[in-house]
Amino acid sequence: MAAGREVLRIEAQALAQLEGALGDSFADAVQAMIDCKGRIVVSGMGKSGHVARKIAATLASTGTPAQFLHPAEASHGDLGMLTRQDVALVLSNSGGTPELADVIAHTRRFGIPLIGVASRPESPLLRAADIALVLPRAPEACSVGMAPTTSTTLTMALGDALAVALMKRRRFTAEHFRLFHPGGKLGAQLVHVRDLMHPEDELPLVAEDAPMTETLLEITRRGFGVAGVVDAAGDLVGVISDGDLRRNMEGLLARVAGQVATRAPATIAPDRLAQEALALMNQRKVTALFVVDPAQGRRPLGLLHVHDCLRAGLDQV
Repeated sequence: MAAGREVLRIEAQALAQLEGALGDSFADAVQAMIDCKGRIVVSGMGKSGHVARKIAATLASTGTPAQFLHPAEASHGDLGMLTRQDVALVLSNSGGTPELADVIAHTRRFGIPLIGVASRPESPLLRAADIALVLPRAPEACSVGMAPTTSTTLTMALGDALAVALMKRRRFTAEHFRLFHPGGKLGAQLVHVRDLMHPEDELPLVAEDAPMTETLLEITRRGFGVAGVVDAAGDLVGVISDGDLRRNMEGLLARVAGQVATRAPATIAPDRLAQEALALMNQRKVTALFVVDPAQGRRPLGLLHVHDCLRAGLDQV
């Protein structure tokens, strides 16, 4: 525990140093990426290469086209991935990694903007770079002071800072985020009600004066366990659920839908997140919500059932 805490303390102190050291070069790097007509090509060797892959993936998933270029493979033909339309983001803690020489030379030969990230301003990488992002000369957190630990944490954090700054400049929204994350839990959390709802032609709807015999048949035929009650104008005025049926068992078949329905039921707009709809269902202890666009009055546009949300991967808690 003592060793673990020491590592975290050393790295946290280094991150605080990095925060204080950010200056105009960071803003210049963000602007260069904003102006890029192609991709941000991120490169690094060894542990810096692993960090470079993660930074490229983060950029790509947050609205900035990016890819990783392995410097060793670059020397054997992959330099063709790096074009005049691109911006190179090259990582090296020492700034003198030999395998980066061909990547650096390629950017200089073809006038490709080069953003260098290293801890030594006098290093070959930062001397060649158009924009130099200097990492603090903080000690590595490993016991022998050599294994990349603090340095990779700093580089990773700097990559995150660039990505988030770019998101803000691009006004990157949750809707944009969903486009790049359609799968898994992230995608499910950003699905909208309109993406999951059943359309109008599948809705279980009855008139206010519909006999309960007819209403029960409609509930059974549609299979949602509910029926919406609409007035003469087609607006939703109530909902009949299993609970309403149980509360009105006495003389049920002698009544009409309007007498049994729960008035002013909870509804959800089509542009709301399905996660919000599921939360509302849990709060109201119901299994379905009719979808209504407030801008169009109370006409039901669709229906969202709890099973639709669960099938999409939403968490019911």
